[in-house]
Amino acid sequence: MTAGLIGATLSVAALAFDPFVVKDVRVEGLQRTEAGTVFSYLPVKVGDTLTEEKAQQAIRALFATGFFKDVRLEVENGVLVVTVEERPAIAQIDFSGIKAFETDQLRKILREQGIADGRIFDRAALENSEQELKRQYLGRGLYAVTVQTTITPLERNRVGINFTVNEGSAAKIRSINIVGAQAFQEKALLDEMTLRTPGWLTWYTKHDQYSREKLSADLETLRSFYQNRGYLDFAIDSTQVSITPDRNDIYITINISEGEKYTVSEVKLAGQMLAPEEELRKLVRLNPGDVFARDRLTESTKAIAERLGNDGYAFANANAVPEVDKEKRTVAFTILIDPGRRVYVRRISFGGNTRTRDDVIRRELRQLEGGFYDASKIQLSKQRIDRTQYFKDVNVETAPVSGSSDQVDVNFTVEEKPTGALMFGLGLSSVDKFVAQGSISQTNFLGSGKTISIDVNTGSVNKVYSLSYTDPYFTVDGVSRGFDVYHRDVDASTLAVGPYKTSSTGGGVRFGIPLAERVGINFGLNAESVNLATFDTSPLSYINFANTFGNHYTYLAATGGWARDTRDSFIQTTKGSLYKVYSEVSLGNLKYYKLGYQQQFYTPLTRSMTLFLNGDIGIGGGYGGRPMPFFKGYYAGGPGSVRGYRAFSLGPQDDQGNSLGGTKRVVGSAEVLFPFPGAEKDKALRLSAFLDAGQVFGQDEKFSFGDLRYAAGIGVSWVSPFGPLRISIAQPLNDKSTDKVQRLQFTFGTNF
Repeated sequence: MTAGLIGATLSVAALAFDPFVVKDVRVEGLQRTEAGTVFSYLPVKVGDTLTEEKAQQAIRALFATGFFKDVRLEVENGVLVVTVEERPAIAQIDFSGIKAFETDQLRKILREQGIADGRIFDRAALENSEQELKRQYLGRGLYAVTVQTTITPLERNRVGINFTVNEGSAAKIRSINIVGAQAFQEKALLDEMTLRTPGWLTWYTKHDQYSREKLSADLETLRSFYQNRGYLDFAIDSTQVSITPDRNDIYITINISEGEKYTVSEVKLAGQMLAPEEELRKLVRLNPGDVFARDRLTESTKAIAERLGNDGYAFANANAVPEVDKEKRTVAFTILIDPGRRVYVRRISFGGNTRTRDDVIRRELRQLEGGFYDASKIQLSKQRIDRTQYFKDVNVETAPVSGSSDQVDVNFTVEEKPTGALMFGLGLSSVDKFVAQGSISQTNFLGSGKTISIDVNTGSVNKVYSLSYTDPYFTVDGVSRGFDVYHRDVDASTLAVGPYKTSSTGGGVRFGIPLAERVGINFGLNAESVNLATFDTSPLSYINFANTFGNHYTYLAATGGWARDTRDSFIQTTKGSLYKVYSEVSLGNLKYYKLGYQQQFYTPLTRSMTLFLNGDIGIGGGYGGRPMPFFKGYYAGGPGSVRGYRAFSLGPQDDQGNSLGGTKRVVGSAEVLFPFPGAEKDKALRLSAFLDAGQVFGQDEKFSFGDLRYAAGIGVSWVSPFGPLRISIAQPLNDKSTDKVQRLQFTFGTNF
């Protein structure tokens, strides 16, 4: 017998009833939810007096759990009966028509909106999820996307959700107009932007697909472009982005006000300088009479703050205060210097190195705990950690110590990259033809910083099998030690040189000793056994060498060198230099020596263009009454040497036109590196214009500039998803009739 209905829904008030003491509580209608869950949320217990107010509180509490879509309270002879209707649970989520995203990525997005396997189904959360999916597609320029959701009831009060997506085609930017540009051509401004209209390479870069983030970045680029050229008052008045009704074409209009061009009238320093004013003034990149440039002003204040940071003032500030004279169109700056307190480093910590041991990173530090803060040493430490090539990214932050005004903590955060690899690959090159290569390497073995690698290279010219081990910190002072064991077969019959074959087996030990931060020496000792094979078609000098000295050689080769390396990056160098001296001397039944010097120089011409100069000279010969072995001689021509000429083809030749190699080599190049048009932001793709020069000279020949061969051309390098690709097209400038010209040269997939 039912004494009365107390409540039906949250929005309907409970019917009037007399308060009573609850003798018992019974829950009905549960399918998945445990009764204990209802009791835990129910604010009414056995023995409590139930009133209308408490009844409404109970209904609200159960609805607030989100588990139920209907709640009713009934009374039967003092027993409170709670009848619920559960919301269905999500049993599975399926997608169809998805191409632009990985399904795991979409599941993560839905989970953030409250839609995931096992969760309670909420239609409002589902609607939010649909909108979020559309926003994700809009961010990729797919404005014609439609999302249709199907809800399928399943047994045990569960539902399945299917998202059917029609992605449509990506909307393309058909026009970008810059209104108000007078000082510069619109084309020059558009070239500064990442967004652009469709071109022959935008299928790869996707820069013709609109993105709000990309547009914001481009607007800032335009602002910097103008302000770096004197337009202090430059402003972006408005931007309009419109899309056609079919959602396939986008039109962008940017309205700008250029303002006037300003020159610098004066730059003053004020505040607590602490360092000699003469020294700080040299760091200022702007001088009276210069056209105002925001980037150079920023560089000046940054350089001053960094200079004070080198003396322990970690929180030094240098702020430029402008004084604008609009009538004269000049601007004066007062750089206010506030060094703050001198601080020292309390603690240095590392984060993100889940595999690499702390001591492997700590040994690269130049800033020490307990010492005064030195910004230059911290930056150098960051560079050294980066140069280990164990990490994808290295960041450093300086945090003040709570409760202390003269202490800081330095926190390095790294993002590790896979340093072990099992790789196999196929490739082509204009030198080795077809190449099969495989390697097993671990450049940070067990997080110790040591390198172990096994390499196999099977080209038509070179077949190499090698095992290498390197310990970069054999001693705590940074002395490195390495071992190598290898077998190498060389078949020169397909090259421009005279045909011969060698089969070499050897091994050695090598050491590297740092002399200064960027300077070091190296030396090693290598033992090798060589078998030589010549043919009837081999040059007479090759045959005579084999007849005189035999076809089998066992010898030791001692190597030594000195290097100074100031390059800013090993991956994409933009500035710095490399100086290297190297030598090799043999002992045994091969007696020869080789001396060489190489110099590389990088300097930025613009923000995106780099000048690269390279020079390499070498000289060698035999001693002890023996000539220099021809298979240890110098060769030139081809990729990495003088492009436009066939590989190994330059230098002395026999009567059949085969290159014989030489005892002297001179190679040089001048190259301008710049982004590929249409892919300016892609570091993996670069274009170059080059001028190469070089030649090889025999034992009795004297060096002459008139004998050098020259070639000019363009090159493309692309670190593609399928492997590195390098192509060059070169035109020899002074080739002779006996030279072997090869204008198109390429390598693909031969490096990993």
